[in-house]
Order: sequence, then structure tokens, then C-alpha cells
Amino acid sequence: MAYDFEKLIKQDRKEHKQYKFDGNFLDYLTIIKENPGLAVLAHQRMHELLIKPGVETIRTEENPRLRRIYGNDTIKRYRFFQDNFFGIDKSIMKIMRYFHSAAMKGEESRQVLYLVGPVGAGKSSIMEALKQALEMSPPIYILKDCPMREEPLHLIPKHLRPQFEELLGISVEGDLCPICRYRLKNDYDGEFERFPVTTTGFSIRSRKGIGVVPPVDPNNQDTSVLSGSVDISKLDLYPEDDPRVLSLNGAFNVGNRGVVEFIEVFKNDVEYLHTMITATQEKSIPSPGKGAMIYFDGIILAHSNEAEWNKFKSDHTNEAILDRIVKVEVPYCLELDEEVKIYRKVLKNSTFNAHIAPHTIEVASMFAILTRLAPSSKVDSFTKLKIYNGEEIVEKGSTKKVDIFELREEAVREGMTGISTRFIMKALDTTLSESEFNCINPIAVIETMVRAVKDLAIAEDEKKRYLGFLQDTVKKEYNKILEKEVTKAFIHGYKEQAESLFNNYLDHAEAYVNMTKLKDKNTGEELEPDIKFLQSIEEQIGITATAAQGFRQDVTSYMFTVMRGGGKIDYKSYEPLKEAIEKKLTSSVKELSRIITKARVRDKEQDSKFDAMVESMNENGYCPHCCNVILKYAANNLWKD
Repeated sequence: MAYDFEKLIKQDRKEHKQYKFDGNFLDYLTIIKENPGLAVLAHQRMHELLIKPGVETIRTEENPRLRRIYGNDTIKRYRFFQDNFFGIDKSIMKIMRYFHSAAMKGEESRQVLYLVGPVGAGKSSIMEALKQALEMSPPIYILKDCPMREEPLHLIPKHLRPQFEELLGISVEGDLCPICRYRLKNDYDGEFERFPVTTTGFSIRSRKGIGVVPPVDPNNQDTSVLSGSVDISKLDLYPEDDPRVLSLNGAFNVGNRGVVEFIEVFKNDVEYLHTMITATQEKSIPSPGKGAMIYFDGIILAHSNEAEWNKFKSDHTNEAILDRIVKVEVPYCLELDEEVKIYRKVLKNSTFNAHIAPHTIEVASMFAILTRLAPSSKVDSFTKLKIYNGEEIVEKGSTKKVDIFELREEAVREGMTGISTRFIMKALDTTLSESEFNCINPIAVIETMVRAVKDLAIAEDEKKRYLGFLQDTVKKEYNKILEKEVTKAFIHGYKEQAESLFNNYLDHAEAYVNMTKLKDKNTGEELEPDIKFLQSIEEQIGITATAAQGFRQDVTSYMFTVMRGGGKIDYKSYEPLKEAIEKKLTSSVKELSRIITKARVRDKEQDSKFDAMVESMNENGYCPHCCNVILKYAANNLWKD
């Protein structure tokens, strides 16, 4: 085993040596001549790192669900982000648009990438992902012992650059820092070809190419945090304008050729941000003391919450900074399926080893998204949730689909408020810690969230709205899901029976609407449409005899439209009919299910059916404990006398 460890260590060391380079500027020029792509600016390097894993271009016309969400837009999904960020495709596309333009030296290369959004929406996580991308990148070539880790091509004198650019097939941008300029003149007699060149990587911990600026106390702001300082211990040895007294260890010095991140950027005093303006627009930063400006090539990242952004934006004296910012909103996820993926990812990355009953995470996600949605006069909150999740919802009494874009126009700030992902994760953790069986289920999680909401320091009307979602909307939806789940476990071949009911209804409704007869497939006999059968389905969703004709016309018209468009139809195609069929199936076994789940003493046949139902639920992901809890809840809440 010791040999395996040693082998692993030696292999890693060998791989690192392959990237290590120590030579002079002349050697470096040979390398650049063979591979000009090594001499890129910071934005281009980042863009190449982000697109390297691959880009998936999704044409929404080929994906019905995404078309319902995004319309005719072309969606790009970047594999670099896809395993860690969910439901914010638009925000990521805007970020990538910034890097693409900046990589081509567009105006964005001289602007700050600023992310704004609510707490827990993923701003910091995106920043961390960008910094980690740099850490995983191949080493870069730098001037040896340069505090700015600068590009060796800066050694080429201005008057020779056109010839070198032609020979190398690249463009040279930037100037030497004061320290390297001094060394070139005094240590190498101006013979820049002898200047030593080496390689180095990027590191957050070692402050190599990645500078981080936390909020600074406005009463004690020191720009040395950004651009370094004068080492007073050396003033006895050298004059104050001598480059050797400079200590270039500020965030911009460290982040040269990489990134500089401003955390909660607008908590800093405006005067403190002037260095940021210069670094973006002029691509240079002030030298400590009395030195000249220093060339800076780096990506400036910043983020804060919306309240700070609005406060900063409202002051017209900040226009110079605002003009140099590319703002990207990072809202909360509003797609149920994607929100579920967030919690599954967090749980997967943790040591969380409890059994999670089916629909537990879905129920918690429903609540999170409901709190983020703005009320609409067009649909209720839960219908809106379904529409935002890409489900096809048809207006009742019509074949017209609810327009997602109209809903979005009603609420432009949607997703910028509501419950955070951290709240939901805390609720899951609390539910587990209170469980005696290392198992969490939807009922327990709802109870935990109710208690947590009551403890929130928010306005009373908002708290009342949140509790309404949990105690009414979410609970009712879970009851529907559970009733269907128990019914499916009880009925053998649930889907087949649903499809059979659907096909029969469609045949009879079409014959009724067209005033024709049906032909019996076995006997060939012509039959009248079965009105009683149609009514038995329709009454499940409250369709009266007077409204029945209109409903049947809507159903057949809608199905014909889907088929004409090349779509496939099944019992889930038309939401009101799907609801009616599922209620019909449920009602047909409701009484028997009630007896089986509530009866203390069962006969042999009931015992056999109960065991089969439990076995089916176990196969669908329920452990014995949560199955017992769920069935007791179903007996007490779904089928009351």
C-alpha cells in the first residue's frame, strides 16, 4: 500500500515538472512562436477555460418543455456550470456573453462584471466557480520574481513591438511594472533577452493571480489593500521614489492576469472604488507613493444584494462607476424541477445519509418557489408554479394556453425576493435531527417549515402569506400527490387504466361533438355515445350538464390541434381531463383504500391487498417507517368519514 502512495506522489510530481519552465526571454519567444495562444489576456483565458468543457446549444423548437419556458429563444448550456447551477440559464448566458465580448477586447474588457441578487441565489458560488476555473488552468509564463506576475512580452520596447508582433503573429499590450523596469536597467543592462522567465499557477490561498477585497470599514479605508504600499523599513536604504521601496501586494497587484473579486462591493465608500474605475477603463492602477501608474490586466468581479445596488444607483454622483459596470441579475430559481436539483446536489455533497421519502424535496421546493412568485390576476400561485416549470396549462373552458410571457411581464422583479435555498436546507437538517428513525418525509418537513416561518423576522402579512402556502396550498397539493400515490400502489396497472379511460372518453366525446356513432371493435355494431360514461368523468371536476357540451368540444378541439402539430397525446395532454381521469380512478378505490389503511382487523383478502400495496410503495422508494407514517396520514386526512 505504501508503494501505491509513493507512486501517486511521484506521478503528480512528474506531471508538475512537465509544466515547469525556467529560461530566459529568448527561450520564451521560441515557445510563443510555436504556440501564440499562450500569450492571451485575462478575459480571453477565462473565456477559453469556461467553454473548454463544452457548450450545448438547445433549439427550443426541439424541446417542448423548454419552448414553453423560453419561447423561440436559443438556449446555451455550458457544461462548466451545468452540474452546480440550476434554473439560472439566462443569468449564466449573460455572464458568458460578457466574457465572450471581453475576450475579443470589446468594451466589456474594460468593465466590471457585477452580480446582484437575493441572499443564497448563487452569486458567491458563481464567483467561486470562476476562481476555481483559474486554479485548474495550466500554468502561465511570467517574469521571474515579478510581484505583478506579468506577461514577459512587456519586455519588448515600444519601437520594436510592430516587428515582433509581425514575427509572432500576436498583439502585445502592456508595460513593465516599476520593479521589473528597474531590474532590466540595472541587473541586465537593458538586455531584455536575458531577463529570466518562469511559470506559475493560480491559487486562492497563496494569492497568486486571485485577489479578494472584502468590505472595508469606511472610517479606516486604506488603499494599500488594493494597490500595495511603500515599505517604510527600506526608506533608510533607498530614496522614496526608488522602485525597490515598493511593496506591490495589494489585491490588484495579486490579481493581475487573473481576477480581483469585490465582496459586497457597495459597502465600501465611493472614494475607495476610484481605483476600480481606473483599473477598468484605463487598465492601470496607481503605484504606491510617487511612482507612475502600473499596467493591469485582470477581470474585476463584484457582487452585492439588491438593496445596496439600489442605494448606490440612486446617487447621481456615482454615474462614472455605474457606466463601467455590466450588471447581471442572479435571481432565485423559479423552475420546480431545477430547484429540486439544487437540494439533491447539496445533499449529495454532504454526509447526509438519512432516508428521504418520495416527494419530500419536491414539497420543500414547492414552498420555496411559491414565496418567490408575484401574485397574478390571471392564475393562482400554484398554477403559475406549474407554468414556470414548463407544464402545459390550458385555461378552463378554453383551448387557449396560459401565456408565460404575459405572466412575466406582470412581475419584472420576480425571483429577487422570497425564501432562500439555505432556509430549505436548514429545514431538512432540522427535520432529520428530530427524527428517531433517520428518515424524513413531506409531512415532517412541512411541520418544520411552519415552525421556522413563525420564527422569521419578517412582516406579519408576509408571514401569514408564507404560512398560507404551507398549511393550505402545499398541503393540498401533497394530499393530491399522496392520494394518487396510494391509488397507484393499490391499482395494478394504474397508467394503463388511465390511458384506457382517456381513449374511451375521447372516442365518445368526439362522436358526441360530431353527432356520429361509434363502431364496436369486436362486433362492428354501431353505438350511440355513452353520455353516462362521459358524465362520470366530467363530474369529477365539477362540469355540469349545461357546461358538458362546451367541455367536450374544447377537449376534442385541443387534441386535434396537438395531433395536427405532430405532437403525441395521452391522458396527461389536457390538464382538466387529466385531473378528471385521476379523480375517477381515485374515487373508484377510495372506500376500499380507506378501509384497508384504517381497519384494525382485516380479513384475509384485505390483508393480502394491504401487503401488496405496502410492497408496491416500498418499491417506489418508501422505507417501512415512512410507509407506515404516510399511510396513517392518508387514512386520517385523505378519506375522512
